[in-house]
Amino acid sequence: MHISIIGTGYVGLVTGACFADMGHTVTCIDIDKDKIDYLQNGHIPIYEPGLQEVVQRNSAEKRLFFTTSYEETIPNADALFFALPTPSKENGECDVSYVLDTAKRVAPLLNGYTVLVMKSTVPVGTGKKVREIVSHVAQGADFDIVSNPEFLKEGSALEDCLKPDRIVIGVETARSQELMQKLYSGFTLNHNRILFMDIASAEITKYAANAMLATRISFMNELSHLCEEVGADITKVRTGIGSDQRIGYDFLYAGPGFGGSCFPKDLRALLHTASVKNVPLDVARATLSANEKQKRSIASKIITHCAQDGGIKGKRITVWGASFKPNTDDIRESPSLEIIQALVEAGATVALYDPVVSEKQLVNEPFFEHISCEADQYAACENADALLLATEWKQFRFPNFSRIKKALRKHVIFDVRNQYDPHELAHLGFTYYSVGRPTPPKQLLETLLKETHAVK
Repeated sequence: MHISIIGTGYVGLVTGACFADMGHTVTCIDIDKDKIDYLQNGHIPIYEPGLQEVVQRNSAEKRLFFTTSYEETIPNADALFFALPTPSKENGECDVSYVLDTAKRVAPLLNGYTVLVMKSTVPVGTGKKVREIVSHVAQGADFDIVSNPEFLKEGSALEDCLKPDRIVIGVETARSQELMQKLYSGFTLNHNRILFMDIASAEITKYAANAMLATRISFMNELSHLCEEVGADITKVRTGIGSDQRIGYDFLYAGPGFGGSCFPKDLRALLHTASVKNVPLDVARATLSANEKQKRSIASKIITHCAQDGGIKGKRITVWGASFKPNTDDIRESPSLEIIQALVEAGATVALYDPVVSEKQLVNEPFFEHISCEADQYAACENADALLLATEWKQFRFPNFSRIKKALRKHVIFDVRNQYDPHELAHLGFTYYSVGRPTPPKQLLETLLKETHAVK
């Protein structure tokens, strides 16, 4: 089957590579010539484990192509995927202008029966708007509109795409359903994972899924504050409730809040749609509010600690991790960057280390002149007053604490991913903060410190 994918961003590139890996002929289209040249030379513009190998293999075997030309590609397509940006407007509304403008552009190029697939996350009613545009611009065109939202997790996108737990497809006709069934048949040989439904339901399913997952995160983050006040351990609470099969363990980690390109944006878009329809979504609104408070609370915890030692102004804080989660270079709405911004505004300087995020990605951040991007995680700790573990990259799980202690000016660690053992860190002589977990009692800390000095 011949597939065209408009947009070579995260969703478009991963989707195109996986369809090609299933034997389809795929052409990815983008107006950015530099990006297309880069892809044609076997490189990829994003960090996603395993993606470059899949792109290179399918390009070499002539199943995956990249071009800036709509005219050469779209007339031959059986299915045309829209994988375009849908950013938030200032009022939270989802901006679908890229999708609608592209519909106008491709309409005159349609040749024979074509399925136009909305892969971008778009509000309810967008598919209807695209159908109206194409029908008006290319009267008599033989096409169907399909909604096929993506459920890819950055860092494990290839696995999610090649072995999906479900494939949601909104259709209007038996003809389009048959084509989509055939298109995805290679992904469902083990068992059928395709869920066919109407287009409106498919459009809202993506928003509903992200809102539910975000709600779980915000709930645990709010609960972590209560745990800190009463001396409970949020990690044990997670085990206790996660063992209930009705709840499960996923997305129940307390931390600095959620970020990335989906959860915040999709929650705002869902709330805007509900507002237009005069439907109060109080839980979703509270989820977004709690997330913003959580990010501020982390920065506040660091600032409060530094107040005991002359204040945050002039302090040097080491931050490990800039991406919103490990195994990606995506910094969009990353909690780490928002915490850094708050620290800089309070007068601190920051030494930042991230395994894949480049200094070039950060140059437009308002705090850029107040940070140094280090090439080594331990070098970033030199003469710092505290270390903040912000993103839980695997290489941070078992660091050399002796090196950290020698490098830091003040032996303070803020672990907002709950990666380390509070008692172990206390025994090593660190002042240690985590999220929703009690610190060892003062008497125990004094005993551990005495033992540490005795060993020395």
